Amino acid sequence: MQDQSKPENFLETPASQSPPADDEVSLLDLLIVLAKHKRIVLGIPLAAAIAAAIISLLLPNIYTGTTRLLPPQQSASAASALLSQLGGVLGGLTGAAGGTLGRNPNDLYVGMLKSRTVADNLIARFELDKVYDQSLQSGVRSTLQGNTTIVAGRDGIIVVEVDDRDPKRAAELANAYVDELMKLTRVLAVTEASQRRLFFERQLLQVKDNLAAAELAARQGLQKGGLAQVDAQGRSMIAVTARLRAEMSAKEVQLGAMRTFAAEGNPELQRTQQELEALRRELARVEGSSPIAAVGKGDAKGNTGLDNLGRLRDLKYHEFLYELLAKQFELAKIDEAKDATIIQVMDKAIEPDRKSRPRRTLIVFMWTLLALFAAVVWAFVREAATRARADPEQASRLGTLRGYLRWK
Repeated sequence: MQDQSKPENFLETPASQSPPADDEVSLLDLLIVLAKHKRIVLGIPLAAAIAAAIISLLLPNIYTGTTRLLPPQQSASAASALLSQLGGVLGGLTGAAGGTLGRNPNDLYVGMLKSRTVADNLIARFELDKVYDQSLQSGVRSTLQGNTTIVAGRDGIIVVEVDDRDPKRAAELANAYVDELMKLTRVLAVTEASQRRLFFERQLLQVKDNLAAAELAARQGLQKGGLAQVDAQGRSMIAVTARLRAEMSAKEVQLGAMRTFAAEGNPELQRTQQELEALRRELARVEGSSPIAAVGKGDAKGNTGLDNLGRLRDLKYHEFLYELLAKQFELAKIDEAKDATIIQVMDKAIEPDRKSRPRRTLIVFMWTLLALFAAVVWAFVREAATRARADPEQASRLGTLRGYLRWK
């Protein structure tokens, strides 16, 4: 039989295994330590509060001028829609010129506002080197940048905030950013219409020079050698050849523009390449079947009449290409004129009637709270050190720690 005189009970904990009362730290013990070092716990935060209050009162008031802008929203322009309906060379060239414009306009205008050009104009306009008391232009520019905040919100509105000690100058600086942005947009091509206008303007100038040279060469040739007799079919072939060459040149310009933003596998790019190859085959077929295929090459007898026919063919080619690009240039100018006032000012900066900083109450509160935390930590560290010195074993270990902490 089992001995039941000593039943086992695993749920009971012997009294000898309970933690000693000396190892427990109660809230009362913590309050006693704080009360013992009340001069430190209360004195340091009070001194920090007084010092923070004095320092905050010595800080100058800073005012913030705020202006809000509504940048242009992306939309298809009237000329783009018209050109897309025309198809062929006109529509393709417009797509090539405006294909790189699928970007967020807010980022573009924020970058322009933060540009060095705008900053230097503001520095010269308000004499900020004297205001900020700096001699180096880079230093004045950095100070202005530090006092300015330009962000684009999710709602599509650009906010410009400028801090300054003078409330009137803060508002004037914020509004001056808008003025400088307006000036910069009139110089740079930033919209779809303005970039297309600039693109076609450059191409048109080059074609215009080539057209003038072709006219001069044709005029001089006719004065010297006259013109060979060519029937109506031959003259028609000359016009067809000139038109095909002009369309090929336009397609090459289109491909050059598309390669700046499209990869080789782009369907639109491949389609344009196929159209160019089709034009080349058509031109080769027309020149091969034409009785004047050798026009412009002359012959062994020096037939200047045929040479002059080649000059006339070149003249018609440049005339056709010039007319093609001139139409696109005029449409781009119309779009650009219509988008001239696309930057709108929602809220013009006014002179602020309240300071934005320093927040003196917050400064005093934060420094007082930080000093209180430091004082409490110091009180407990000091109490622990006092008790360690009273215990011989702890005092010995504390002396060892001090020995290791000393620089030898």
